[in-house]
Amino acid sequence: MKESLVTVAYIVAGVMFIMSLGGLSHPTTSRRGNWYGIIGMIIALAATAAGGMVGAYWLLIAAIVPAVIIGAVVAHRVQMTSMPQLVAMLHSFVGLAAVLVGIATDMHPAEHVGGAAISHAEQLIHMIEIYLGVCIGSITFTGSIIAFGKLQGKISGNPMILPGRHFMNLLILIGTIAVGWWYMHVAGGEHIEGGYPGLIPLIIATVLTGLFGMHMVMAIGGADMPVVVSMLNSYSGWAAAAAGFMLGNDLLIITGALVGSSGAILSIIMCKGMNRSFISVIMGGFGTANASPSSAAAIDGEVTKIDVDSTVELFADAKSVVIVPGYGMAVAQAQHSLSEVTKILLERGINVRFAIHPVAGRLPGHMNILLAEANVSYEIVLEMDEVNDDLPDTDVVLVIGANDIVNPSAQDDPGSPIAGMPVLEVWKSGTVVVMKRSMASGYAGVDNPLFYKDNTRMLFGDAKDNVDAILTALRQSRRTAGAEG
Repeated sequence: MKESLVTVAYIVAGVMFIMSLGGLSHPTTSRRGNWYGIIGMIIALAATAAGGMVGAYWLLIAAIVPAVIIGAVVAHRVQMTSMPQLVAMLHSFVGLAAVLVGIATDMHPAEHVGGAAISHAEQLIHMIEIYLGVCIGSITFTGSIIAFGKLQGKISGNPMILPGRHFMNLLILIGTIAVGWWYMHVAGGEHIEGGYPGLIPLIIATVLTGLFGMHMVMAIGGADMPVVVSMLNSYSGWAAAAAGFMLGNDLLIITGALVGSSGAILSIIMCKGMNRSFISVIMGGFGTANASPSSAAAIDGEVTKIDVDSTVELFADAKSVVIVPGYGMAVAQAQHSLSEVTKILLERGINVRFAIHPVAGRLPGHMNILLAEANVSYEIVLEMDEVNDDLPDTDVVLVIGANDIVNPSAQDDPGSPIAGMPVLEVWKSGTVVVMKRSMASGYAGVDNPLFYKDNTRMLFGDAKDNVDAILTALRQSRRTAGAEG
């Protein structure tokens, strides 16, 4: 009876997780999707605890209560600009959990299932599950730690390209397979009393795959970090599924498969948005300062600066405005002031829209999250494909902290490192105002010819300071117009 109730609870929880993913697919239903996920997880935890699968409840409580408190505090305190780092760190926890579960399962192997002794074939499959789970978990753990360091700025965003790195990866792969064969050979025998013959090869495999995870992400440049985050999300899902196989937990398998497959699909979408293959991202190298930016040497001209007052005048004369947010907006936390600017422009009858590039920011959907936090209407937040055709008819485009996603060299320079990458064609509009702190290149390490075009104006300085100044000027002009009226 108890097992039947646990099965029903797991089915309900699985359905809730599926509904959660469905809700998270659109901003208007994302809050509901989060609640579906929370309810599903509560059901899953309660069913597991009440289903006789826990040997020591005091140990479970001692582990969960501090974790809940720490998680709640961290989630409450983290800034939206630091969300990519938090996601990467959480992925590392999933990977580490898979490694620990695999080692613990090997040290305490199951000898019977449903009262029947495990056959040799079942034992072999179980050992494969353990070994794959440990390897995937180790890659996820170390790769996520390196991704966290890059996103946090503790590690350089430039790719670390070692001589013969592909040969090194091949050696690690061969070594991992060889150690796997060793593990199957020694762990398949009888466990000697007080000893764990499979533990040594498991630890070696953990080290080898951990080194591979570190090397793989270190070789990936900063421009590919959004893809790396979604890729590690997929890895964490497969690590969770592997842990589910090791523990014989169907819900963990289902949840891991959902996360793993959705993360893989998202990675493919992100790669498409950069016109790159998934394999080329894994091979790394994009975003290096040595990436032979041929377009940078060919750029000739001077930039035209603009001040806040002139920018406000451009807005006043415009009938349509498109705003392109980038990571600079996230760092400056200018989204709230920008939301107020948008409201004033809309009140004046100006057609205002936001253009979101698939890889803007450091996290898939990063800009959408920031704009939603600032209560920007979903109806005016559009994807790149929905906006590009309208840019020639747009009077003013405001680019805030974006660089590579508005770089015309992606179309004009076949030798550019970002050649072929779909970009927002902002240079086709009437006037482009670019907010930047300096003329520094973007994460891809490529100079931007957009800054030198005749219809581009550079508004230098902190994005929030500039947006606040624009907001103040617009409010002043509104009060003046109201007084005259």
